[in-house]
Amino acid sequence: MKKKNVVIHFLMLLMLIATFVACASTPKHEGTGDYIDDSVITSKIKAQLANDDFLASFQISVESRKGIVQLSGFVDSQKAVDKAGQIARDVEGVKSVRNNLVVK
Repeated sequence: MKKKNVVIHFLMLLMLIATFVACASTPKHEGTGDYIDDSVITSKIKAQLANDDFLASFQISVESRKGIVQLSGFVDSQKAVDKAGQIARDVEGVKSVRNNLVVK
């Protein structure tokens, strides 16, 4: 009977450890806090681009992941590319900007 209790306790402990390991975050998966931070960064950049008279007429797509922002779309001048990149860089939390805007 005592041996049976020891085995049961051991199995319960093993299941508890497995549960904690399964719930741990990994470097490949974005945690909830990271996702929220990136969505805030994206929203701030989109708002600033929309409020800028020079850039408001362009369709500029903004995506961010772990503080790295990617801008994509088409604009009509290099000045627009540079200005959009600068607006993105100035937002708090942005680590780097991949400016893939194309001048057409």
